[in-house]
Amino acid sequence: MNINKLDNEYLEIVGYILNNEEFLKLKKCEHHGISRFDHSLKVSYKAYKFAKKNNLDYKAVAVGGLLHDFFTDENVGLKEKFLSTFNHPLKAEANALEKFNVSHKEADIIRSHMFPINTTVPKYTESWLVSLYDKKVALGEFSYKLGYKLRYASNLVFLLLFNVMK
Repeated sequence: MNINKLDNEYLEIVGYILNNEEFLKLKKCEHHGISRFDHSLKVSYKAYKFAKKNNLDYKAVAVGGLLHDFFTDENVGLKEKFLSTFNHPLKAEANALEKFNVSHKEADIIRSHMFPINTTVPKYTESWLVSLYDKKVALGEFSYKLGYKLRYASNLVFLLLFNVMK
C-alpha cells in the first residue's frame, strides 16, 4: 500500500506511529508474503475507511489496526513462529502500551484481533471490525502468495512433463 495515496486525516492520526523507529522495524519482518508493516497498514487503513463511513471510532481503529501486529520475531525458530500465532497479540499490546500509551479501546483492538484463534473476545465493535479486516486482508495475502507458488509449481511440472515427452 502506497503511503502517498492515503488520505490526510488518516496520516494525521497515525503519522507518529508511521515515523517511529521501532514501528519501522516491521518493514523487515515477513508476514503472509509481504512485510508486517505493509500488512498492518492495509488492515488499519481499510478498517479506518469502513469505521469512518459507519460512524464508528475511526481514530481508535486506525491506531489499533496499525499496531495489531506490533512485534518482531526475527531470528526465531519455526516452533517460536508457530507459537507466535497464539501469543503475539499480547506482545503487540505490551509494545503499543509501552511505546504509544494506547487507549483501553485501542489495547482491546490489538489484544483481541486473533479471536477466535485466541480466546480474548473483542469488547468493542471497533475490535470486531479490525479482527475481521485482519482476516480479510490476510486471506487476500495468502491467496496471492499461494497463487504465485501454485503457478510456479504448475510451470515446473509442465516443463518436466514437456522434457520427458521429448
